[in-house]
Amino acid sequence: MMTKEKTTNSSYLFNVDILIEDESNARALERLLSILNQTGAADFRIQSGIELGRVIESMMTRTKPPQEHAVPHLNLVPPPSKSALARPTTPGPDTGMAVDARIRAYIDQNKLIRLHVNKGLGVKLSIPCRIVKFDEENGNVTVYHVDEKQVYTFSINEIDDFIE
Repeated sequence: MMTKEKTTNSSYLFNVDILIEDESNARALERLLSILNQTGAADFRIQSGIELGRVIESMMTRTKPPQEHAVPHLNLVPPPSKSALARPTTPGPDTGMAVDARIRAYIDQNKLIRLHVNKGLGVKLSIPCRIVKFDEENGNVTVYHVDEKQVYTFSINEIDDFIE
């Protein structure tokens, strides 16, 4: 009886600097992406060299934000403050605790939970995780995905539910 040996491919990670000459950074980036997509590489990440958005960024730093003018015929609702975003008061299903208190309890207990996250545009995630950090000022929750062994940060507004 013959047995067929199964060969497994290993993964290797390379750090490479590539110089592409073109008329603009955007066109060079487009060429680089085209080249990388044709290689059959399992994955890639561009860590530097992207200059997109720099013009907008420089214009934003040069000019002051426009003054808000009250327009009497428009009924504008001001956006919520950062502290309002960071301190939601929605009670939990079983605990009756505020969301920020539940998050703090999960961090203190190093409790394994499942997050239901709505990223928008129909993208919904269900993540088994431990909450690592809660940034109340910015309304961000940093979690450790226990299956993927990756760290992710979500806005508190993206989180639909905490399942214990």
